[in-house]
Amino acid sequence: MKVLVVILLLVIGGGIGFLLTWDIPPPSGQIEKVLSNERFEK
Repeated sequence: MKVLVVILLLVIGGGIGFLLTWDIPPPSGQIEKVLSNERFEK
């Protein structure tokens, strides 16, 4: 039973360490929005 708890803690610790050091790339897609003319003063 103790061995399972130790293995579980190691897996959780490894997962947290991986997420902390993972360099997630930002989204690079282009965004286009249509803005109505009523939002701007003339």
